[in-house]
Amino acid sequence: MKKVSLALLLIVSSILLAACGSGSAAKDTIDVMFTDFKFTPDAFTIPAGKEITLTATNNGAVVHEFVIMKLGTTVGDNFGDEDEGNIYWEVEVDPGGNKTETFTAPADPGEYQVVCGTPGHYMAGMIGKLVVVAP
Repeated sequence: MKKVSLALLLIVSSILLAACGSGSAAKDTIDVMFTDFKFTPDAFTIPAGKEITLTATNNGAVVHEFVIMKLGTTVGDNFGDEDEGNIYWEVEVDPGGNKTETFTAPADPGEYQVVCGTPGHYMAGMIGKLVVVAP
């Protein structure tokens, strides 16, 4: 009886671990929805140096941006002109619009800040993260 319980516990644990790990696998696509003050989802994992296709849908009432900051840089108190030099890549989507764009993922693994560059949206919490992993 003890061996059966242990075997069952190991099987269930293995299934749960496999399920947890699959959500963070690096993908070469990003599908994101913009609403006012939120990215859904707000975290993405991509392989370093690969071509990435981003599909963005703006369900918000105003223009939204998906701005990837360079590694090691973050926006200060508010996104502004002083942050322009620290942008790795960005795309803008009109309200009610969809846009599909491609970009090359950064070559350096690490965690990159993602923000909406529309005035006031960073301060309102429209922030995400992009995790770049070695392929």
